This record gives sequence, C-alpha cells and structure tokens, in this order.
Amino acid sequence: MNNKLSITYLILIIAFFFSACHGPVGKENENASESSVPTRLVGAEKYIIDTKESVVTWKGSMLLASKEEHTGYVHISKGELMFEKGRLVGGTVEIAMNTIEYKDKEHKNSPIQHLKSPDFFDVQKFPISTFVITRVASANDENIKITGNLTIKGVTNAVAFPAKMEVKGGIVKASGKVIIDRTDWGIRYKSGKFYDILADETVSDDIEFLMEIAAKK
Repeated sequence: MNNKLSITYLILIIAFFFSACHGPVGKENENASESSVPTRLVGAEKYIIDTKESVVTWKGSMLLASKEEHTGYVHISKGELMFEKGRLVGGTVEIAMNTIEYKDKEHKNSPIQHLKSPDFFDVQKFPISTFVITRVASANDENIKITGNLTIKGVTNAVAFPAKMEVKGGIVKASGKVIIDRTDWGIRYKSGKFYDILADETVSDDIEFLMEIAAKK
C-alpha cells in the first residue's frame, strides 16, 4: 500500500454533526436562549432517525497538501431526536464505525482496513461511536446551536455546532457540518503535535463531518 495514501485517509471518520466548531467546547454564550436537558424527557415527542435516508460524510487531507482532500462515508446504526412543542430538546445518535468507506469504492489504494485498525479507530474494540445532545440554543431564525458529548474510541469530549433544521409533516430534516481535532480523541497517528520530522507525511489533525439527517415519528 502506498504509504502516502495510507496516511492521507487516516483522519477520515465519522462521528459528527454540523457547521464549523473546533474541538472541545468553550464557554457558551450566556445571552443565548438555551436549555440543558437529559436525552430522554417525560412527555417529549420522539422522532426515530431514518438510517436509510441519513448519512455522515467525512473529509480529510494531508497537512502540507490541503488541496489533496479525500472523502468518504460512515453510517448511522440508530438514533432518536426528542422534541417539545416543536423544539429540539435532546437526542442520541449511534455510528457503526465498521461501516467506514471511501467515496470512490473502486479506488484500489483506499486503505479502509488501516482506518479500522488500532492506529486509528480500532473498530473491533470500539465498534460504536455516539453523540448525545446536552443543550440546544436558538442561534437565529434559521439555525440552532447544538451542544453534546461525542464519544470516539471510548473518549468523550463536548462539541458544539450550528445546524439547520426543519420539522414538517411528522418528518425532521437537519443538516450541517463540524470540524474536530482528532487528537482530542487520542487519534495521534502522524500528527505534527506528537511526532517530529514528518515533513510531507504529516496528517492534518482536523476532520470535517457533514451530516444530513432525516427522522420520523
């Protein structure tokens, strides 16, 4: 396997949700309208995520070759969103890590097995990654800000991101993207933070996830 291609794809994963945050969450905006809630709420309406209509897309690149981007998918195994009076108040999502795949399935040099190995996501030991919503705040008329706990390889960190969401006819549609620092979850392979003299083999610590979700009552 081409070594450069191998390290290129390592940073690609799932795990999770919507429009540009960076690593663990800082202090929330004290003026935002928000609610801290448990995942399951008495009296809340439950919407089940349609795993066939939902998808998580990953994107990653080499640090010194940012134009050399690579894209793939990882699939949701199950999940639910909780609503009160038409407002999102909680939810959970489970990601099947062994479903990691490269967008171009015919690409002969795609090192998917390496991504599944202990070097990266160790999917045999950690087959499921999870995201649990802990807070939802109004961002503006079209967007909400979601905060939650993202668990990958047994490591949990808080992340926050803006998301677009529509509830109509008993169907929820949501989309957005988030950027995380993989090293916060212990994924250090070829990271410039922990290894010297990697030169053009250094892999970017940033992972971008684009998620499109559909859920139904």
